[in-house]
Formats: sequence, C-alpha cells, structure tokens
Amino acid sequence: MPTLYLASSSPRRRELLTQIGVPFTVINAAIDETPRPGEESHAYVQRMAEEKARAGWQSRSQPGAAHVLGADTAVIAQGRILGKPRDEADALAMLALLSGSTHEVLTAAALFDGTQMDIGTASARVTFRPIDEAEARAYWASGEPVDKAGGYGIQGLGAIFVEKLEGSYSAVVGLGLYETAALLQRNGIACWQVS
Repeated sequence: MPTLYLASSSPRRRELLTQIGVPFTVINAAIDETPRPGEESHAYVQRMAEEKARAGWQSRSQPGAAHVLGADTAVIAQGRILGKPRDEADALAMLALLSGSTHEVLTAAALFDGTQMDIGTASARVTFRPIDEAEARAYWASGEPVDKAGGYGIQGLGAIFVEKLEGSYSAVVGLGLYETAALLQRNGIACWQVS
C-alpha cells in the first residue's frame, strides 16, 4: 500500500484522518491562499486543495509510491469567501457577518500521486444565532478563531453560536470524512487499518 502524506498543518485534519484509521505522515504545503478575482467558491476550495496536494508532493523527503492529501475549507457568507482572519478586526467583522444568518461551508480534499489528481468536496449550511460585539470580542480573546476559516471552530467554543447544521459536520471541522474515505478507497488506501 502506498504511503499517505497529509499536506496540512491543521491539528483538526490530523484528528479527523486518525479517527477513520488511516496512517499518514504530515508534510509542509505552504501556498498562497488568496482567492483570484471573481473566483467562484467551489472552484476556490478545489484549487486550494489541489495546490496543497501538489506542494506537499514537492516537499516529500522519500521517493517512491505515495499519495498526498491536500484539503481546504472556506466559509461563504453573502457571496464572500471567508478564510482565516488576518487580525481581531477581521475576525469581528466575520462574526458580525455570520451573526443571525445562514452561511455555507465547503471543504475540498485532493489526493495526488505525482501523476493523477482525484478530488472530492463536502458542504454544509450553518445557521448562527445572533452574536453581540462583547461576545465576539471575548471569543477572539479565547484564541480559538485565529487559525479557522470564517473565524470560528464548530468543534470548540464556537459551537455555542450554531443554531442549526445541515450537511457534513466533519466538513465544517475541516475534512469531510465521507468524501475523504471514498477518495482514499478509490485510490487503494483503506480506512480502519488495524496496526
């Protein structure tokens, strides 16, 4: 079975991949995550996942048969792609935009073997209750929003904002497990591997 590399620094993606029993090695995949002018949200998350997989492939230290998994998550609200907040003001603006409304979360996973690219995308609709500014500031002060798309973590303190979720919970966390398992299995990588 080929080696699997995860091209992500996200601890949440590591936890999710471990959850489904897939052994992997983490590698670096630094890329520019700026959306292109006019880029549609589905195209954006797929491009980001593919670029991370390709960058990860280039940073492998071991030659030989391998697959590199890259993933990206974006929050889409009122037609805007919300990535990770740049600073407190950006995070507060994101939370104000999400407050009392429904947004979409897209997560793409791309698997690259040096020749072929295979990709899957998961989505969810998340409805937030209203959030006041004092609460948003307190949430920022917790440190949780810093490295999360849309400035919140559904698996942490940010869960209290979520009134309703339709779709893939794991996609909102950062890796759609149903889609990722199918992607891996199509490429000969089994889930639930017993050590």
